[in-house]
Amino acid sequence: MYTVTGIPLTRTFRVLWALEELGEPYELHQHGPRSPEVQALNVSGKVPVLQAEGETITDSTAIITYLADKHRALTAPAGTIARAKQDAITHLLLDEIDAVLWAAARHSFILPEEQRVPEVKGSLKWEFGHNLARLESKMSGPFLMGEDFTIADIICTHCLNWARSAKFPVEGEKMQDYGKRMRDREAFQRVAELAR
Repeated sequence: MYTVTGIPLTRTFRVLWALEELGEPYELHQHGPRSPEVQALNVSGKVPVLQAEGETITDSTAIITYLADKHRALTAPAGTIARAKQDAITHLLLDEIDAVLWAAARHSFILPEEQRVPEVKGSLKWEFGHNLARLESKMSGPFLMGEDFTIADIICTHCLNWARSAKFPVEGEKMQDYGKRMRDREAFQRVAELAR
């Protein structure tokens, strides 16, 4: 049994979705970022936090990579070319999609008000659209890695949903269709129920 600490409206959604896809049991402790309960587990106060095998793991990508490797699902095997390509897409998502959305969030409500630069959001929306179009041009199957659903799809879909709530347009038809198909997955739907 895994223990997940965080709230589904954050990157914790990624971890819960991975666990649902894997069919692994977990207990969810719904505590928000920087709460005393989270800071007791992660000095940065960030969520999600996974407790497994007597250890604490932080960072959503590290957690879902650990889960996928451990259960030999949602990922190409370590040490293969397929895994290197999957890792390349994962890092592209983190560097060019997630990071842009995170920058917008920081300048919207996370940074102290005197440190926010709301004017940067226009530039970030342009960058997001440009980067998403490049990603879309690489897609050659139903999933980011072709025929296989992987943790990269979990990260990408979470970012697409984040973009919708942040009013960042997702304009490509292929990416819109992809996002809808991913949201229709049963495991996704089960976690979406938790977020309501």
